[in-house]
Amino acid sequence: MTVAQGRSSPHAKLTLVGMADVRWTGGFWADRWACCRDVMVPNMWRLISDPQISHIWENFLVAAGIQEGRFRGPRWQDGDLYKWREAAAWVYGLARDAELDARLDEVIAMIARVQRPVGYIHTPVIIAHDRLGQDAAPFHDRMDFEMYNMGHLMTAACAHHEATGKRALLDVAEKAAVFLAETFRAPTAELARNAVCPSHYMGLADLYRTTGKREYLELAVKLLEMRALVQGGGDDNQDRIPFRQQTVALGHAVRANYLLAGVADVFSETGDPTLLGPLEAVWRSVVFHKMHITGGCGALYDGASHDGAKDQAVITRVHQAYGREYQLPNLTAHNETCANIGQALWNWRMLRLTGEARFADVLERVLYNSMLSGISLDGKRFFYTNALRRVAQMPFELRWSRTREPFLSCFCCPPNVVRMIAQSGRWAYSTSPDGLWVHLYGGNVLATQLPDGSAVTLTQQSDYPWDGAVKITIEAGPKRAFGLMLRIPGWAESASVKVNGRQVDQKIAVGEYLRLERTWSAGDVVALDLPMPARLIEAHPLAEETRNQVAVMRGPVVYCLESVDLPAGVRVDEVVIPRDIALRPQPAGDLAGLMKGIVALEGQAMAAEAGDWSGALYRPVRQRQLRPVPIRLVPYFAWDNRGMGEMAVWLPAS
Repeated sequence: MTVAQGRSSPHAKLTLVGMADVRWTGGFWADRWACCRDVMVPNMWRLISDPQISHIWENFLVAAGIQEGRFRGPRWQDGDLYKWREAAAWVYGLARDAELDARLDEVIAMIARVQRPVGYIHTPVIIAHDRLGQDAAPFHDRMDFEMYNMGHLMTAACAHHEATGKRALLDVAEKAAVFLAETFRAPTAELARNAVCPSHYMGLADLYRTTGKREYLELAVKLLEMRALVQGGGDDNQDRIPFRQQTVALGHAVRANYLLAGVADVFSETGDPTLLGPLEAVWRSVVFHKMHITGGCGALYDGASHDGAKDQAVITRVHQAYGREYQLPNLTAHNETCANIGQALWNWRMLRLTGEARFADVLERVLYNSMLSGISLDGKRFFYTNALRRVAQMPFELRWSRTREPFLSCFCCPPNVVRMIAQSGRWAYSTSPDGLWVHLYGGNVLATQLPDGSAVTLTQQSDYPWDGAVKITIEAGPKRAFGLMLRIPGWAESASVKVNGRQVDQKIAVGEYLRLERTWSAGDVVALDLPMPARLIEAHPLAEETRNQVAVMRGPVVYCLESVDLPAGVRVDEVVIPRDIALRPQPAGDLAGLMKGIVALEGQAMAAEAGDWSGALYRPVRQRQLRPVPIRLVPYFAWDNRGMGEMAVWLPAS
């Protein structure tokens, strides 16, 4: 995700390409990236800097002594500024916008002014102690999110350094790392609990790769090992048991996924074999037992972990929780956008370590569904949670809005989405001594280097994910054989590949990379065809909320039904999907003004009048008359862009 990760990690199979090596030229991600550049980043700065909307920027002004006041807002919102900084750095790295560059310099100067000479930076404590004379000290409250904020600072600093070559923010990040090294020189059990939502392992790994200073890697290892000192911990902060004993996904999903991503970073540099086993075991726990079809995770608003334990003293109250196996509610699904992004960050690192397509498949599922659903098509409204169903009248109250909002009081998710979209080009390719790896498909131009320094340039033309036809043209490459590794998604049955018009005679396995090795010449064309029929998906029988229901996917995209697309008088919960339904892809014209090219699915389902359930919890089964009804499904990420209405991903099957 930074210049750091563009360097070779000794225990990672894949190396990332440079920040400016990939440019989206057309189609899905080109549209989203342009919206990020033109709308998302400027709008987010407006939200961050306007004191009538938020206090994120205002807190830095108060901490710097420029204006009077007190700290306002959640303790973690310094990190929201840093995430915006990272997104803006990525945009600048490709767009070279002078006005944005000047804005970044202004923000960095303020951050540096707030930082104490010893390197500590955290506006809640600095305002309370330095400005208001209160009794506030670093790491006095483990729920202050200091490590979380500083981790995002480090990652943002590395991105800015790669984009600009400037050191101003990198110097701030290094001073913060030096402060952490001194503070945790002799860790105690109490200090060890200061690792809430641990972005700092990723941040320190980035800092190590960017600067080459091994002390930052050693600090990341030390802080990770320090977790084992915790006494009386709980799953809410992933410290009930030492990391190496973890085998299942438990606790707060954002904190879990950030930890797992950070551990993967540490493994990539150290090769510590005791870390890989838990990473694999917990991945299987999530993907096979606790992940929604959209890639969303952390399904419960609140949980008790580990739920049902014989020793009740070890049960922890958990917010935004991984629940029990197959506990995947739809109406009340939490699936915080940050948890889904953490899932993507973790799978991206597992892909780097192994080169295994299963991790790319999960990454893609999140990117096209539960990550992108966190932001509206116009780039200005946000979901904190990502439910799989919405009804007109909720019979109970939930903390978070069931419609997109222009601002969230807990603002961690919006800048997280924006930084993901801003750097989406880097997710598309990797290199290794074997050659070039293609992970994501879409219109783009790549100009990069293989690990031996030889240059490779290619263009990719595709309307993916709406169309499975992908054309890759080699523009330039080394005059020697190298491999072109094409990901064949796990859903892509009957995929086919041609090179210069001739069918390849290699076996094509779904859910794996196809290696095409030859001495490539300028003008060589690889044509990949990934058939994209609409598919009905069913869930494991123990996923009780989806028994006898189906969801619809086409390619990597999950679809949903919104009431706005039904005939008058038909409710979403009355629709029944025939198992032999024929769904036709059609342009979603009513969404085209917000995002180009969106494909809807149209077909004929059945409807059965639900009847009157008022005053009843149960009633005798009665024969319901089914009648044909036309339906139109839209991508899940695009729902709630046309006003309030009902929605469902899972629908009864006939």
